[in-house]
Amino acid sequence: MEKLIKSSGAFDPLLIKNDFPVFKRRIHGKPLIYLDNAATTQKPQSVIHSIDNYYRQHNSNIHRGVHTLSYESTVMYEDAHKKVADFIGAHDWRNIIFTRNATEAINLLAYGWGLHNLKKGDEVLITIMEHHSNIVPWQMLRDLKGIKINVLGIDDKGDLLLDELPALLTERTKLVSMIHASNVLGTVNPIKHIIQEAKKVGALVLIDAAQSIPHMPIDVNDLGCDFLVASGHKMMGPTGIGFIYGRQELLEDMEPFMYGGDMIEKVTLEKSTWNELPWKYEAGTPNIAGGIGLGAAVDYIQNIGLPNIYQHEQEILRYALEKMSEFDWINIYGHKSDSQSVGVVSFNVEGVHPHDVAGMLDEEGIAVRSGHHCAQPLMHELSMDFTARVSFYVYNSKEEIDLCIQTLKKVKKLFG
Repeated sequence: MEKLIKSSGAFDPLLIKNDFPVFKRRIHGKPLIYLDNAATTQKPQSVIHSIDNYYRQHNSNIHRGVHTLSYESTVMYEDAHKKVADFIGAHDWRNIIFTRNATEAINLLAYGWGLHNLKKGDEVLITIMEHHSNIVPWQMLRDLKGIKINVLGIDDKGDLLLDELPALLTERTKLVSMIHASNVLGTVNPIKHIIQEAKKVGALVLIDAAQSIPHMPIDVNDLGCDFLVASGHKMMGPTGIGFIYGRQELLEDMEPFMYGGDMIEKVTLEKSTWNELPWKYEAGTPNIAGGIGLGAAVDYIQNIGLPNIYQHEQEILRYALEKMSEFDWINIYGHKSDSQSVGVVSFNVEGVHPHDVAGMLDEEGIAVRSGHHCAQPLMHELSMDFTARVSFYVYNSKEEIDLCIQTLKKVKKLFG
């Protein structure tokens, strides 16, 4: 890894690619160009090896086993929690709960906290940018408990309407649940300011960091958030693993989301008591290999350095926006202000359905996303149903952007 970092602090994405077996593939006879990182990132060999090594050398269930394999597996799985805690600046690794993904983490909060703490007339504030996973659970509570969902909108540049925030934050606001970075517009929201405003009315704050945590440093103590969720597969980890960070006193007070083995302290036929954190919320046999793989992904990101990743991604983003803006038939959404952005560009080619755009790009070995990106309310706000989307990460290069643009020109020529 150290050979990948240049003296300037930048790194060579072509060398980075050597760490990712998938880039040895050819798609339709062409080298793979992967521009779908907002959906999921590719996995470095170190992550794949960590999972393979666990199953080959250490496979056993964790906790309570006294034999060597169980002890080793327990230590490796707990170490993964510690790596994630260090990664986001959490003071105690026991405040990190592993889930299947960010979606399950939000549901854990909706059921474990919301179901028992929200009552009719209470309000939850979200934004129009939210992924469906940060809308639907609160709609469930609205229908079940009679809470109200308020929505902070955006302006024509794709930025949140912060002037409307004071009117939406009232003594009835019990939770602000919002996305850190939009998976459609790329906009990085000013969450520290919003957290400070929310605290003035006594509201808790949940941050969905799925789109930001692989790309920029995050410190939960500096932000002052109460909860933060993320998915491992968007940060070069395996699928089926994610996490939630929560303030200890809140996690101690909340009810479990799932009930059964390992989340208990003592069980009688009359009643049960709950295990200590984080196991209180990790019922049953967990995704041990996935947790270890997530820890390896954190190691990989830390070795490169998030500041280096962010700098590289910003260079690729600026280059892509500059090249795409040369053509008036490419309509770009967002990126119209000076707000901070991650490497996500949603666009449409005039007169061409996004699925056709994605299909032709695939013929050239270029993987992009097309659809509503699990953000249909935002799509409606933008007066559309679907977009194409390119999203960048450590292994992408300016040369790949050039090849993508060349193909888009062919798309426009073919469809007229």
